[in-house]
Amino acid sequence: MNKFKFQSGTKVFCGSNCLFENKNEIIKLGKKAFIVTGKASGHKSGALSDIINILNEAEIKFEIFDKIENNPSLHNVKDGGTSCRMSGADFIIGIGGGSPLDAAKAIAILAVNDIEPIQLLKNEFTIKPLPIAAIPTTAGTGSEVTAASILTIPEYETKMSFVHEDVFPKVAFLDAKYTESMKRDIAVNTAIDAMSHAIEGYLNRTASPMSDIFALESLNIFGTCLENLCEERFDYDTREKLLYASMLAGLTIAQTGTTIAHGMGYSLTYFKDIPHGKANGLLLPEYLRYNYQVAQDRVESVLKALKLISIDEFEKTMRRLISNDINFSQEELKKYSSLAMKQKSTLKNLRTVTEEDMYKILDKSLRS
Repeated sequence: MNKFKFQSGTKVFCGSNCLFENKNEIIKLGKKAFIVTGKASGHKSGALSDIINILNEAEIKFEIFDKIENNPSLHNVKDGGTSCRMSGADFIIGIGGGSPLDAAKAIAILAVNDIEPIQLLKNEFTIKPLPIAAIPTTAGTGSEVTAASILTIPEYETKMSFVHEDVFPKVAFLDAKYTESMKRDIAVNTAIDAMSHAIEGYLNRTASPMSDIFALESLNIFGTCLENLCEERFDYDTREKLLYASMLAGLTIAQTGTTIAHGMGYSLTYFKDIPHGKANGLLLPEYLRYNYQVAQDRVESVLKALKLISIDEFEKTMRRLISNDINFSQEELKKYSSLAMKQKSTLKNLRTVTEEDMYKILDKSLRS
């Protein structure tokens, strides 16, 4: 057996009413909470009011920072870190999709370390971050079980991540009721993002027998949900499956990281405001074709897990879920290719990639 490492620092509770049934896990984290969320997700999902009830009942003070942007920037998390430090909070509760949960990790560090946010990218901090509890309201990022935080870096014209074991959330609560407020497009886009995590974690140079277990189980569950996603049947059972599959995919990339699909997709989000999951979905068919030449067995295992017979059928399924209505020039795609080559995740792709390869994938995906 190949040598490998497996690490997950998060205690996970899944199921209906798991937050209230395990509220002591929140209470024991500290004496004052700093709640990190977006303008809408925490409120609409009901998760914010539930956590407030728990904190009030336990007489734990709290402050709410509901200013997290979609694709949070360094400036955004700096503001959050300053507010958290001034609040005197000793633990953080992240509520929302990937943006609030990723931001919570950065804020947990900046609240106790007097550093500029750009230093996060090099893990240049000395004081352990504040403990984090995570409550996802989308079934997409799996951030509740990873040690990664993805932030927008305007100076670099892209998104970049930092990874540190100390920002694994201490505890996460996965209750599908908190995903019921998602609109159709958000539900679809976040599901595709999570599926992309499982695929990229499986088609990854650092994949291990352990990470493969989580990746394939995640993809098997997605395979049972694809038709419901296409037909917009968002019943509670489907939402519960998607949330669980997203968590499994998060456990996968917590070990492996992602590959070129994410690296290329970041530019679509940064420059064209295409939602992250949708950006990945537009690229995944050509991504699979590209890797098929060196990893036929693995690509076919992905398709089998998804209950699909070919990459062509996979592409048809993606096109039922999302469509590309934006025009791209050759110059734009060349720039995106160059930026993607600078992503650390590019080195993890199973097939060694060149900038020309990247351009061809983008061109076939977006201009065909």
